[in-house]
Amino acid sequence: MSPFLLTRTLPEDATDADLRADVLHGLTRTPKELQPKWFYDARGSELFEEITRLPEYYPTRAEREILIARAPEIATATRASTLIELGSGSSEKTRHLLDALPALHSYVPVDVSESALTLAAESLLAERPGLSVHALIADFTRGLALPGTPGPRLVVFLGGTIGNLLPGERTAFLASVRSLLSPGDALLMGTDLVKDEATLVAAYDDEQGVTAAFNKNVLSVIDRALGADFDPADFDHVAVWNGENEWVEMRLRARRALTVKIPELNIAVSFEAGEEIRTEVSAKFRREGVRDELAAAGMELRHWWTDEAERFALSLAVAS
Repeated sequence: MSPFLLTRTLPEDATDADLRADVLHGLTRTPKELQPKWFYDARGSELFEEITRLPEYYPTRAEREILIARAPEIATATRASTLIELGSGSSEKTRHLLDALPALHSYVPVDVSESALTLAAESLLAERPGLSVHALIADFTRGLALPGTPGPRLVVFLGGTIGNLLPGERTAFLASVRSLLSPGDALLMGTDLVKDEATLVAAYDDEQGVTAAFNKNVLSVIDRALGADFDPADFDHVAVWNGENEWVEMRLRARRALTVKIPELNIAVSFEAGEEIRTEVSAKFRREGVRDELAAAGMELRHWWTDEAERFALSLAVAS
């Protein structure tokens, strides 16, 4: 058997269809919104990599610190033979876990990007010729059918991406993850933690303007894919802390009254001066909240690790 298999569970045109549906729904509702997954075309991915290196953006460094320090404990606690990563991207941070799992047989990266999966697999197999990689082109928010791989299995969901889901979406997502777990399997999940407002807002509104460019890039994605005539210069990047919901919101605020035509959807979208599009929610968590959400999905929190400054956490849960 080849050490690399690639299985597509999404139709070839699924991404285009989803973008059309999301833009039509999001820009014709009040208030307007777009889904954060549309940030990540090639340029958006480059900008996000820049963001992770900014002094204001601590989550990536904090999570990496935990992984480096705690990977041996994670390996001991899980004894995983298969590692399944949801939203794997470049699989960069996962390498710390792969190195710590001596009995690892299979790695199952899950992502919507075929190119990202292929590049990551080629790199990993060059470094670890004994590893079996079975990549899935799939949308993990819509349920998964996993390949047959040996257990115990460790499902990992890193980067604090759980925070991009609204509460109802998190409930459904965690329930779907629970349905994947057999006795002995576990979930390792990264969550950004509640902290002071200034630190949180700065992480999403850096002085260099990289996050602003990242946020505005979603308009360029729509222009290219749907023939729209958005001008990113017509919008300001805004990041605000919503204390009631304990999440950061990224928005695009119209600098003037304008109308944007989207020919592929046969619509024209009007904006008043100061009107906003919400482009991302990034929820922040407390230990007791994570424990309760896991419990509601039928999982028990077994381990909780933070970086030294207690900015970010990795939680390990098993089926209860």
